[in-house]
Amino acid sequence: MLLSGTLLEMDALRHSPAGVAVLNFSVRHASSQIEAGRAREVECQVAAVALGELARLLAERRPGDRVTLGGFLASRSHHSAQLVLHATQLRD
Repeated sequence: MLLSGTLLEMDALRHSPAGVAVLNFSVRHASSQIEAGRAREVECQVAAVALGELARLLAERRPGDRVTLGGFLASRSHHSAQLVLHATQLRD
């Protein structure tokens, strides 16, 4: 899946116990979509996480920067139904 939008909140870059870079952040998406033959304005805020080199690249960005991310959706944890975008690609 692809998601384009504006970086909102970005936590400080951290590292897992195994030494993997981890960045938690959020993206604001706004677009016009066609649903049932009619235009619909869509706005949402999506929680996201990036690991490894992608986390380091995104940590250099600033809130307000536009991004297009590729990745997949997964539950925040085994105990939560909240979805998080696991970013695996940054497309400019």
